[in-house]
Amino acid sequence: MANTSTSIEPTTTTRISTKKDHQIREIKKATIVPKLDGNMDDPIWKEVKWYGLDQRWLGEEYTVDDFFGRYKMAWTPEAIYILVEIKDDKIYDQYKDPLTLWWDDDCVEIFIDADNSGGNHQFTNNAFAYHVALDGNVVDLGKDEKPLLYNNHITTKRVTKGDVTVWEFEMIVYDDSYEEGKVNDPVILSKDQKLGFAIAYNDNDGSKERENFIGSVFIPGEEKNLGWINADVFGTIVLKE
Repeated sequence: MANTSTSIEPTTTTRISTKKDHQIREIKKATIVPKLDGNMDDPIWKEVKWYGLDQRWLGEEYTVDDFFGRYKMAWTPEAIYILVEIKDDKIYDQYKDPLTLWWDDDCVEIFIDADNSGGNHQFTNNAFAYHVALDGNVVDLGKDEKPLLYNNHITTKRVTKGDVTVWEFEMIVYDDSYEEGKVNDPVILSKDQKLGFAIAYNDNDGSKERENFIGSVFIPGEEKNLGWINADVFGTIVLKE
């Protein structure tokens, strides 16, 4: 997320995929739904592998003492589950209003594209870039170009012990038919379904602005802060049993 603006993509009824699949990862189905308690002891978390949060999208070089991150994933027909472990020497939350400069506080950012089509989503619901704050508030930009709370899309539990924080997320998936203020049916997830996905961490150790933005997907070129605008840069997850 950044505080700049680009043109708005026109709304279309038929979306042509612009994305080339990359970082393709198979995600295992959970037989027992993970309990959101931040304890990492659910059966599914013992079965699936860790992936790294290790791509520097913004900021200067950092040391492992300053930041280390990794995550796991699972799914059920109703939701995607994400376990994140962050080692951060300072947790910082300067803005109590969840809709004020939300990207400059420590937060996890989850990117999801229900049909894996890629393309512009800055002010559309073609994809979502959910910023999950330390207090659990979930923010993204709406079609009116203003920040909105999407707390009914993601539920989270966060537990911090020393400099290690564990987050567990339950994310209900919505596609580009989602309309704010209306009744929306979530996507029912199924075997072999492909979704665009990335995850990142905004790290701020006490500055006015975030100091690092660290993601899960390699983005070529000099400009890497693209996920909040363009879903082409998301990786691809494939749901497996």
